[in-house]
Amino acid sequence: MKVVLRALMMLALVAVAGGLFFYFNPLWVADQQVRFQLRREGVRSEYVDAGGYRLHYFEALPAGGGGEPLLLIHGLGARGEDWSKMIPAMAAHGFHVYVPDLPGYGRSSQPKESDYSITTEEAAVVSFAQAVHLPHAFVGGWSMGGWIAMKLALDHPEMVDRLVVYDAAGIYFPANFGSELFVPSNAPGLSRLATVLSPDPHPNPHPLPDFVVRAVLDKIGRDAWVVERSMASMMSGRDLLDFRLHAIRQPTLVVWGAQDQLIPLAVGRRMHEGIPNSTLSILEGCGHLAPLECWQPVAETTETFLRSQPPLQGGERSFAASVK
Repeated sequence: MKVVLRALMMLALVAVAGGLFFYFNPLWVADQQVRFQLRREGVRSEYVDAGGYRLHYFEALPAGGGGEPLLLIHGLGARGEDWSKMIPAMAAHGFHVYVPDLPGYGRSSQPKESDYSITTEEAAVVSFAQAVHLPHAFVGGWSMGGWIAMKLALDHPEMVDRLVVYDAAGIYFPANFGSELFVPSNAPGLSRLATVLSPDPHPNPHPLPDFVVRAVLDKIGRDAWVVERSMASMMSGRDLLDFRLHAIRQPTLVVWGAQDQLIPLAVGRRMHEGIPNSTLSILEGCGHLAPLECWQPVAETTETFLRSQPPLQGGERSFAASVK
C-alpha cells in the first residue's frame, strides 16, 4: 500500500511540476510539440553560416531521396515553423524542401546593425542558397516572403525555375495599418492582429488564457525592433515592385485567401495581371494564413502547378477550403 501511495504522490508531483512549467513556458512547450512532429515526419533542423549570418533552416527530402528543390520563404514576424504543414506535404509530393529562418527571425542571428529590408533579406536568401549548394530551385514566398521571392526572381532569374507567391506583399495598396499592428503591447492589440490574420465568422468560445497572452506579448516585445525596422523599410516604398512585375519571366502561381483582411484579394489580382506568365488560385474560406490554416488545398494547387508540363499560364481558379 505504501508503494502505491508513493507512486501516486510522485505522479501528482510530476503533474504539478509539468503544469507549472507549462504555465511559465507555454510557447516553449508549443514550439517543442511542433518541432517534435516535424522530426517524426523526417524534417531535419539544421544551421549554416551564410552571408555573415548564422541561419537556421528546415530541410525535408522525399522518401527515397532526390526530388526537385523547393525553397520556401516566410513572412514578417514569422519563421520556418509557420510552414510546418507545407514542409512534409511538399516532401511527400516529391520535392526536396528548404525553409530558412530569415535574419532577425526564428532561430537565425539578429545583427543589431541590420535594416532588415527586403533587399537585405533577399541577399541573405541568395547567400543561404549558395551555402547549401542550391544553384536554382522552385521558389515560394508567403506575405513579405513573397515580396522577397519576386525580387529574387527579378534580380537573380537564373536561381528561380518557377515562382509561387502566397498572399504576398510587394506592390502598393492603401493599407489601413502600421507597424503597431504587428507589435501589439496589450491583449486587445493581440486580438486585433489575430482577427486580421485569421478572420473567422465564428468567435472563439475559448479565448487564450491570460498566461499565454502574456507570453505571446513578451515574445513579440523582444523581437519588435526587428519587425519595426522591416516595416519601416517596406513602407518607405523603395523596394516596391509595381513597375517591375512585367519583367518576371518565370511561370508564376499567385495563391490567395479570398478572405485575406491584411492584403486583400484585389492585390493578388493586380499581381496576376502584372506578371505575364501567371496563374491565380483563390482559396475560398481562407485568410492571410492560408499556407498554414488551409494547407491541404494550398499544397495541392502548388504541386499541380510545379508539376504541370507545359507550365500553367493564365486563368483564375477558385477552390473551396475550410480553415483547419
